[in-house]
Amino acid sequence: MTNRIQTGRYTTENTEDIVVFIIGMRINKRLAIHKWLPVFNAMPGMIKELYTHKEELGFLSMESYFGLKTTAMIQYWRSLESLLAYAKNEKHLTAWKNFNQKVGNNDAVGIYHETYQISKNNYESVSVNMPQYGLGKALKHIPITAGQNSARKRLNVQ
Repeated sequence: MTNRIQTGRYTTENTEDIVVFIIGMRINKRLAIHKWLPVFNAMPGMIKELYTHKEELGFLSMESYFGLKTTAMIQYWRSLESLLAYAKNEKHLTAWKNFNQKVGNNDAVGIYHETYQISKNNYESVSVNMPQYGLGKALKHIPITAGQNSARKRLNVQ
């Protein structure tokens, strides 16, 4: 992984199944910092754990986005089994237990997630003049060749 700009057009191989997991939180009441800050602060420890133990956890990579009220994190996983196993991990279970104890059904902060299982040959990516990013950071990042010059070709659609 590098932050160096890679000029030209790049794609990723799409030869393996992957899981895309989107998770985030929404601050519904900005002044209730005592409710939403602990939720926000639970993520850095889990992210560090994911990157430290990528191979054994089946975690590939992630990107984070911060808005005025909402955060979103797009994670890439090797398999659904890996993601579900992490959900039972001690660090995650502790964060989930703390959320339920401190926030529960209080409307000051909300959390959400979405999970997508994507079969090989059913996803594609393009980056132009970018550092490795998104799928290009999660999977093998390769220059686009003439045989991959369109989304149809990258997806092997006739």
